[in-house]
Amino acid sequence: MVIDAINGIVKTVTTGSKEYKAWLGFLSLLALVGLFFVYKQMDQGLIATNMRDQVSWGWYIANFTFLVGVAAAAVVLVIPYYIYKYEPIGNIVLIGEIMAVAAVSMCLMFIVLDMGSPERFWHLIPFLGIFNWPQSILTWDVIVLNGYLFLNLFLVTYALAKIYAGKPYKTAIIWPFILLSVPAAISIHTVTAFLYLGVPARPFWNTAILAPRFIASAFCSGPAFMLIVFQIIRKNTKLEIPDKALHKVAELITWCMAVNLFFLGAEVFKEIYSHTAHIAPFNYLWRGLDGHDQLVPWIWTALIVNSLAFLILIIPAIRKNFKMLNVACVLIFIGVYIEKGMGLIFPGFIPGTLGEIYDYMPNSLELWISLGVWAIGLIIFTIGAKIAIAIKTGEIGHADPAADH
Repeated sequence: MVIDAINGIVKTVTTGSKEYKAWLGFLSLLALVGLFFVYKQMDQGLIATNMRDQVSWGWYIANFTFLVGVAAAAVVLVIPYYIYKYEPIGNIVLIGEIMAVAAVSMCLMFIVLDMGSPERFWHLIPFLGIFNWPQSILTWDVIVLNGYLFLNLFLVTYALAKIYAGKPYKTAIIWPFILLSVPAAISIHTVTAFLYLGVPARPFWNTAILAPRFIASAFCSGPAFMLIVFQIIRKNTKLEIPDKALHKVAELITWCMAVNLFFLGAEVFKEIYSHTAHIAPFNYLWRGLDGHDQLVPWIWTALIVNSLAFLILIIPAIRKNFKMLNVACVLIFIGVYIEKGMGLIFPGFIPGTLGEIYDYMPNSLELWISLGVWAIGLIIFTIGAKIAIAIKTGEIGHADPAADH
């Protein structure tokens, strides 16, 4: 049976429409180009990037921070389906968990890329490396990320194995792991936020609501990306995804975006009204500082597109129009991507501790490497989703329509 399953999976992955093959071919090309630039970076060191002593975390950590949110968004599907028994989400919850696996994989790749000597990654492993664990927040972050990765891998593998065999999987058996996945999803963003707000020399990050802001924005960007993917899946496969499932996810995004914008407004008020000596990074981001204003149009773009998306989503009649919903989802993805990257990581280092202003923007090497990582992550998701859909629709295995309930 195992050999039959492997043969079926291999056949599923290697066959498909012209669009499927072209998509994988395009992603593979991007991944190869990215690997070429990774080799160049390893040969020259991080000096090949635009990062310097003044700004030591750049585009890689910006992408890492954003993708942690995408990974955590799987819980938006897990809670309604497993805990509140909202059946319409049943056909997409596994796809969401596969997306979490792909996103966490990309997170870990970006962490390794940002290390000056990536071959020393083993120092992040507790009791094996020489990182100051348990005091090291970075090591804690690696622990929770890997834990969340293996947790989602286990849940997906267990469910698909049972569906493949045509047997109902007992949620009672995996219930502890399902419950654990909820705080695990929260923890990966919380610990990531602690990485920043625990740095006393960077006042821009020293706010107690940084972790809640991370979680609120995560439950916007991740589900927004998934909504578009789900529509592509139901258009091109036999997997049935009811409208009410997508509308429920859209409704959840709406209220999370409201909270995200409220938190942002609270942060802006605190900085402007108190006007402390630590307002320089805020001014650099929102107004410009001493003639340096390269981030200003980016953060205002993020605010505008997030606000427009919220206005679209807050009106049910407009939100239920899939064309407008897709517009809102694209705006959310762009807005949160800017907000969590250029709007958070870069200004945290500017001005430096000695008052120096170094205008950082990623160079072509960083962009190509990042595209390569995204390509690898999307390959993981595409293949994982194709296998899951084939099993759930009975294209391979002995799926029973009632077997996944």
